[in-house]
Amino acid sequence: MALTALDRTSALVAIDLQNGIVGVSTQPHGATEVVARTARLAEAFRAAGRPVVLVRVSLRPDGSDTTPGRTEVGRLLRTPPTGWDEIAPELAGHPADVVVTKRNWGAFHGTDLDLQLRRRGITQIVLTGIATSAGVESTARAAHEHGYHVTTVTDAMADRDADLHRHSVERIFPRLGETATTDEVLARLAG
Repeated sequence: MALTALDRTSALVAIDLQNGIVGVSTQPHGATEVVARTARLAEAFRAAGRPVVLVRVSLRPDGSDTTPGRTEVGRLLRTPPTGWDEIAPELAGHPADVVVTKRNWGAFHGTDLDLQLRRRGITQIVLTGIATSAGVESTARAAHEHGYHVTTVTDAMADRDADLHRHSVERIFPRLGETATTDEVLARLAG
C-alpha cells in the first residue's frame, strides 16, 4: 500500500455497486463489505465537499448496446430482473452524487464520466467496486490514460475469483497509480 497523497480535487468513483451485482458471491471481500466500506468513503467525501460518482452498468434486454466483437466466452443475453441496475440502497439517494450509466466494462468509454470529472476540476479518482479485474481495472486503466491520479481502494473492491482480484491489486494497479485501504484514504481525507 502506497498512498502518498489525496488531492484536494479528488473524487470517489464507485463501480457497479448495484442490486444485480452486489448479490453475487465475491472474494476476498464479500460484496456487503465492499458496499459498507464504499458507503463510509462516500459519507466522508460528501462531508468534505468532494464529489461521489456512482457508476452502474445497464444493458438493453436484446443486447443491442453491448460491446461488439467476438469472445471465447459467450455473452449473457437475457432480460435482467427489474431493479437489477439500481444503485445499492446504502449508496443511493444523495442528490449531489453523480450517477454515470455505462454499457461496457470501463466507466469512461461511451459515457460522460470524463466530462463530469473535468467540469469539477478533478485531478484524482479514488476507485472502489465490483469486479476488481473487470469494471474497476478497466476504469483504472482509462483514468490513468486520461491523466488522472488513480488510487484503488483494495479492501473496497472484490471479484468473483480471488486470484483475479490479487493479480489486479498486486500487478496492475501499482503500474496505474497508488493502492490504499479504506482506513488509509479516510485518514488522508481527515488530515
